Amino acid sequence: MDFIDWRKAPEENNTPQTSENSTKRRGRKYYDYIEELIQEAQEKGEFSNLQGSGKPLQLDDDPYAGDKAMAYHLLKSNGFAPPEIELANEIRKERERAEAKLKRVTQQGKLLRSRRVPPFASEKRAFNRMLANAASEYDTTLRELNRKILTLNLITPAALHQTLLEVEPLVEQFIRSNPLFK
Repeated sequence: MDFIDWRKAPEENNTPQTSENSTKRRGRKYYDYIEELIQEAQEKGEFSNLQGSGKPLQLDDDPYAGDKAMAYHLLKSNGFAPPEIELANEIRKERERAEAKLKRVTQQGKLLRSRRVPPFASEKRAFNRMLANAASEYDTTLRELNRKILTLNLITPAALHQTLLEVEPLVEQFIRSNPLFK
C-alpha cells in the first residue's frame, strides 16, 4: 500500500479522484457538505420514523449533578427530593403547622372576648390552660426547628442557609397578643 499525503492538494498526490463525494467536497466548507447530507437524508425519509418524533425533549438531566446524578434521578422518579430539600420542606411545613395552631388559639380568645355574654369562669380557666399549653408547645417546636435549621445549614451551600428563629421573642409576642383572662 502506498503512502498518500492527504495534506497536499489532490493534484500533488498523483492519485485520481474516483469518488463522487470527494469531488463534491472540494472547494466547499465542511458544514456545507454536512448540511447537504442531512438534506438528502430528509428527502429520502430517513428521519421520518425516529423514536420520540413529535414529542417534547426530555431535558431533565442535570449536568451539574456529577456523581450524584443517578441518585437524584432515582429520587425524582420515585417522588422524592434530595435530603437537604426534604429537610427544608419539613422545616417549612412544621413552621406553618405551628403558626396555624397559634392562629386557632388567637381566634378562640377573640371569640370569647367578642361574645355578648362574658365568658364563664370555667371557659376562662380552659382558655388560660390552652394558651399556656400552646405557648409551651410553640417554644418546644421553635427549638426543634432551630435544631433542624442548624442541620440544614451544615449540609447545604451558603445560598440555601436559613436564619435561626429567635425563640424567646416569638413566644413573648404570642403571649402578649393573647392576654390571659382574669
